[in-house]
Amino acid sequence: MPDPEQFLRELFEAAVAAADPAKTLDKFLPDRPDGRVLVVGGGKASAKMAQALEAAWGPCEGLVVVPYGSLLPTQGIELVEARHPVPDAAGEVAARRIMAMAEGLGQGDMMLCLISGGGSALLGAPGEGLTLEDKQAVHKALLKSGAAIDEMNCLRKHLSAIKGGRLAAAAYPAKVVTLTISDVPGDDPSIIASGPTVADTSSVDDAKAIIARYGLDIPARVAAYLETEAAQTPAADHDVFAQAQTHMISTPLAALQAAKAKAEALMPEVNIVMLGDALEGEARELGRVMAGIARSVHEHNLPVAAPALLLSGGETTVTLRHDSPGLGGRNSEFLLAFSMHAPKGVSAIACDTDGIDGMGENAGVVWTPEISAGAGGLDADDFLGRHDALAYFTAIDGVVTTGPTHTNVNDFRAIFVPARQE
Repeated sequence: MPDPEQFLRELFEAAVAAADPAKTLDKFLPDRPDGRVLVVGGGKASAKMAQALEAAWGPCEGLVVVPYGSLLPTQGIELVEARHPVPDAAGEVAARRIMAMAEGLGQGDMMLCLISGGGSALLGAPGEGLTLEDKQAVHKALLKSGAAIDEMNCLRKHLSAIKGGRLAAAAYPAKVVTLTISDVPGDDPSIIASGPTVADTSSVDDAKAIIARYGLDIPARVAAYLETEAAQTPAADHDVFAQAQTHMISTPLAALQAAKAKAEALMPEVNIVMLGDALEGEARELGRVMAGIARSVHEHNLPVAAPALLLSGGETTVTLRHDSPGLGGRNSEFLLAFSMHAPKGVSAIACDTDGIDGMGENAGVVWTPEISAGAGGLDADDFLGRHDALAYFTAIDGVVTTGPTHTNVNDFRAIFVPARQE
């Protein structure tokens, strides 16, 4: 049997590699038009997407926004760094520049948009009459609330100058082609980066309902803005959407399938259960649920016999319940809760495929019998209560660090249950 930690790390690496834009983007490129081509976009994977595009087409004109520390060399496309997950002035300026560039396009031109997760914060241009500080306050409130990603991006769309299809409308009558990497459950392109080039199906009433549901503390100017016509996104029957194209070049499911294939190659006898790529909910609660499934496999060989591998993806949430939260990250919090309830001998890894779990510099964490041996004397419940899971795993040498991966297909979780030793 392979070393559990090495086994799990290799599965995560296989999942990330399968979502590399350099391997997938050129398959979805349209025919290059005779007219002008403008390349725009934003997200955690967008630097690598821009690089892959120019590898296929040569130097291109355009502007793409990426997180700080994510720059890659490009031939003609300008890359601008901005802040994530809370927007900053650099992202606002870049987003407004992109809108102005799109408005300069005409009939026969093409706007090629490179979109990936994280773009919602990076393309941080607030709607007319709102300020960057207003947007920042909303982002911070959402991050603390435990709201799901589709709920977060619904509200963000209605407060934006570029999201919710507004970028596509600005480019009309040019043709709009969007290449996107999914980091959301269900792969809905209108949710990824808040869908700057995709028709919005949500309403302002939906946005207001989210504020009420989570009791969000928002600026008075934001509440007033939602009562204005400006908060409405472009109608779904706008002519631009009739000719717009969107292609999903990488998905969470494809990453899980790559991990499954890697596991089968490394350990042919393992029974693999694919639990899906759209698992959501509170991180600590999902951790307890997954521990229960692992216990069922361990004790009853259900739903499959051990040795078994449980693979899943999706995006959990963390509702901050502590006045002074520590260094968490949703994957770290998930795995800490899992470790508190899992049977002995089980190993697991939980990482974000973009290489950053929460606000830390780690991709996620790993748990094995060897790593758990270093947890003696640590009060796991106390760390969990303070949302300080990263500190816990740092203390026991269970941190997974990759640096930015230049892709983003959401979270990756793998749980290995060995055969019982009688």
